[in-house]
Amino acid sequence: MNIMKLTSLQPQLTELLNENTLDVDHKLTQVCEILKQNVAHYDWVGFYFKNGDKDELKLRAFAGEPTDHTIIPFGKGICGQVAVSNENFLVDDVSAQDNYIACSIHVKSEAVIPLFLDGENIGQIDIDSHTPNAFTKEDEDFLEWVNAQVAKVL
Repeated sequence: MNIMKLTSLQPQLTELLNENTLDVDHKLTQVCEILKQNVAHYDWVGFYFKNGDKDELKLRAFAGEPTDHTIIPFGKGICGQVAVSNENFLVDDVSAQDNYIACSIHVKSEAVIPLFLDGENIGQIDIDSHTPNAFTKEDEDFLEWVNAQVAKVL
């Protein structure tokens, strides 16, 4: 998947997020669906958000196989690490990560990009891929853009 294809999704995502008749949760789920359906190496797409004042993340929307990991403590797994570090985390090989929470035996690589609102890390987009080394700088830049657009509707 090249950058032209990723950026070609921007108008569709922008239109969806600006749709006034849909609630935020519906928009988030639709974003997940669009990404999963249109990007070949995005096998699971989800949004986790800080769960109130608890030091944990809660799954709010996703597309792909259901997961048991609806609550993730800060510091645990890739998502939990990003909640603490506030930094993007692209994992080429999940089996090489000591602090990895396996969601599926098929997942080979993962991208987690924090979502900021008013400078605060309030959540993240989490992408799992069944392809090793699936994520590039183009994915990272695109997912940062997605999160910036999502933040505008929260």
